[in-house]
Amino acid sequence: MMIPKKNKILVYSYLFKEGCLVAPKDFYKPKHDEIDVPNIQVMQLMKSLKSKGWVAETFNWRWYYWTLSDEGVEKMRQYLHLPEEYVPNTHKKKAGAAPARVGPPTGEKPEGEGGRGGGFDGEYRREREGEGGKGFGGKGKGGKGF
Repeated sequence: MMIPKKNKILVYSYLFKEGCLVAPKDFYKPKHDEIDVPNIQVMQLMKSLKSKGWVAETFNWRWYYWTLSDEGVEKMRQYLHLPEEYVPNTHKKKAGAAPARVGPPTGEKPEGEGGRGGGFDGEYRREREGEGGKGFGGKGKGGKGF
C-alpha cells in the first residue's frame, strides 16, 4: 500500500511522542481518532513496524494496541531526526512519585494462616483427611465406583 510521506511522518511523530498508539480494527473508518490519517494507513504502518520489531502489538476486543520498543525508539529518532534528549512519554519517569504499593503494609501479616482469612482452609483440610483418607474418595471404598 502506498502511503504518503506526510501521513507516515504524522503517524511516526505521534507514536514517538506518546510511546504507544491505539486503533480500532476498522478498515473502512475514514480517519484515525487522534491523527488526521486514514485508519487503514495507520494499521498498515504499524504492521510494518511490528514486523521489524520496533513495536509490540496487542489485540483485544477489535482494538490494536502498539507500544514502542527500545530499538523502535532509536529508529524513530533516526527517521524523525531528533536528538537524544527526546524520549517518548511512556519512557519518562515521574519526578518524586513513589511506586504504588500492592498488599498489606510491611511488617503486617495478612489475615489467617494461608492469607484467605481466619485459617478456614487449613481447618477444612484437616477435617476432610479424617474421613476415609485423602481427597474425596468416600468412606473406605478404596476409590472403586461411585
